[in-house]
Amino acid sequence: MAIFSSRSEYGVRLMVELGRQEAERPVSLKAISEAENLPLAYLEQVVALLRKADLVKSARGAHGGYWLARPADQITMDEVVAALDGAVAPMECFAPTGGDDRILCSHKADDGTGCSTKMLWTRVQGGVISSLKRTTLAELVEFSRRNTREPSTVAA
Repeated sequence: MAIFSSRSEYGVRLMVELGRQEAERPVSLKAISEAENLPLAYLEQVVALLRKADLVKSARGAHGGYWLARPADQITMDEVVAALDGAVAPMECFAPTGGDDRILCSHKADDGTGCSTKMLWTRVQGGVISSLKRTTLAELVEFSRRNTREPSTVAA
């Protein structure tokens, strides 16, 4: 079982590509799709969620496209993942309590109170959330620039 969906993977890749571009310069989804080798139709769904979460902005028209709503150093990965996948749950039996970071185990046999592995998975969840909160988009952009030969510049 994976903690994150392909929606989060593609969304983070899309955000990194936007972060690599000039600030507030619209970039087309088609250009991002081609640069990252991602399906355009799926990126349209992903970017709609990112827009709804106020992580990206868009403009229509011949010179339209998408750009970051805030500087990359002000966007953390927990925001991106939450916008795309909701609560982070390392196991299928985790159920959010609503509004806070606490979780309940959905095992019916013990009403979710005495699960013998809950402590482990709660720690895993806490570690993942902490890492996501500490990681900014700017860090991922810088990492991607160090690991590519040429800076990415996709055409709008």
